[in-house]
Amino acid sequence: MIKHKAGFVNIIGNPNVGKSTLMNAFVGEKLSIITSKAQTTRHRILGIVNGDDFQMILSDTPGIIKPAYELQSSMMDFVKSAFEDADILIYMVEIGEKALKDERFFDKLQNSKIPVLLLLNKIDTTEQNIIEEQVQYWQEQLPTAEIHLISALMNFNIKGVFERIIELLPESPAFYPKDQLTDKPERFFVNETIREKILQQYSKEIPYAVEIDTEEFFEDDKIIRMRAVIMVERESQKGIIIGHKGAALKRVGVEARKDLEKFFDKQVHIELYVKVNKNWRSNANQLKRFGYNQG
Repeated sequence: MIKHKAGFVNIIGNPNVGKSTLMNAFVGEKLSIITSKAQTTRHRILGIVNGDDFQMILSDTPGIIKPAYELQSSMMDFVKSAFEDADILIYMVEIGEKALKDERFFDKLQNSKIPVLLLLNKIDTTEQNIIEEQVQYWQEQLPTAEIHLISALMNFNIKGVFERIIELLPESPAFYPKDQLTDKPERFFVNETIREKILQQYSKEIPYAVEIDTEEFFEDDKIIRMRAVIMVERESQKGIIIGHKGAALKRVGVEARKDLEKFFDKQVHIELYVKVNKNWRSNANQLKRFGYNQG
């Protein structure tokens, strides 16, 4: 009889090194937001990959930063929890990087008792001699880690790493039903899709001051109707989000609807509103309401 393997594979690294791209490549679905802006991932998002004899539970985490306010502290708590329950750790770095933005996390990696796979990402953007220097550098920094060269964006060596993870998974029954793709509810993906469009369409501080709350989600055979509120911290931000005669907000709605129709494979009707929720990023109760501050 074939033995079943299952385990938690947690991806950590600095902002913008390609963690979400890797997770989505493994899962084959767009679960994590990918944009060129740092701190795009705010939560710890599970993506579940099922095979006949394995279940790989991948966990994408926020990029490691030195927290400047309450929301960022909460984001780093998600990273901390990723160290605590991992069966395998994936430490993702890009060419030219030297260490994590927080030494304490790096110390944990150096002293890890579980397998660590160091993935050197974006190797398609550099020369062979630089890649060799980087490999040598990381071998000295983390002698116990297995180093793999990848390009998450170009899908280079993703399959090889995937197969190696399956080899390393511990024997265990499945933790989740075999048809489950993630641990997050549908509304979470509505929120994240809208937030992604805001990250793509607005500059400076605006995307970081935004949180989404999907207040209504009604599904019938043909259509899903949803109503979401975009929270901002100040009145001036509200004006920017809405734009001249509502044009900017309308564009966010159109782009989000396209992606959500693909995600749910169904027609979507979405209504967007903007509300001011003063300083929510520093308010413990508000953060709890939005799914941060789990502790």
